[in-house]
Amino acid sequence: MLEAIGPVKYTSLNEWVDSGVGAHYTIKRLKNAKTLSISSLERLRRAGVRFIGKPYDPYFGWSDEKIYCSELVWKVYKEAIGIEVGVPKRLGQFDLTPPKVKAKLAERYGNNVPLNERVVAPSTIFESPLLTTIRTK
Repeated sequence: MLEAIGPVKYTSLNEWVDSGVGAHYTIKRLKNAKTLSISSLERLRRAGVRFIGKPYDPYFGWSDEKIYCSELVWKVYKEAIGIEVGVPKRLGQFDLTPPKVKAKLAERYGNNVPLNERVVAPSTIFESPLLTTIRTK
């Protein structure tokens, strides 16, 4: 699977699960995945490959120069097959009031938090009505 945790790279499912907390994971797929053609699967692969080696983006910018985890998933599906898996929001639309969030924002941006930056959160993709859960452990 393709992962953006450092530079974008392929990671085996076992390695990815082992790097998580308590080896917990959820696997989701498109609800209508059976309708994906070989051609659309190849477009998904090609869309992902173009990001290999791109550095991780800790600032959650929307450019393709650097990329973060959920942005990678969203952009690959959008570019390859025109599906928006989740709805991006502006950073300022999220609840930024918890102390840990405030501290992280101050660490990354100082007093210049880009509240209008487009962001797609992992939870947005996880909760997408286009996806169905096929396994949870």
